[in-house]
Amino acid sequence: QVQLVESGGGLVQPGGSLRLSCAASGLTFSLYAMSWYRQAPGKERELVATITRAGASTNYADSVKGRFTISRDNAKNTVYLQMNSLKAEDTAVYYCNTLWLGIPYWGQGTQVTVSS
Repeated sequence: QVQLVESGGGLVQPGGSLRLSCAASGLTFSLYAMSWYRQAPGKERELVATITRAGASTNYADSVKGRFTISRDNAKNTVYLQMNSLKAEDTAVYYCNTLWLGIPYWGQGTQVTVSS
């Protein structure tokens, strides 16, 4: 059974930083691309960033380019999202995601709130 467990969310002031982590189990982690999504209240879930299996390639939503960095440690079965220069509009529940044997798997989400 694939499990994804996010952590690292919280309350931060505008301009601050947070690092999210997602620990994966139940799959050969290094064989799968990983993504971070987010969903703000009243809005659809949106793709934030994706990283390939070995971490050689990454992609970002235009709204976070230059501020967020996705990375992974295949030895620890963990994917990270470093978020800098946070803005109020980054407030959302952040979800870890992978596609395993054609089935999307999601973590439970971690709340990020950017507010003064």
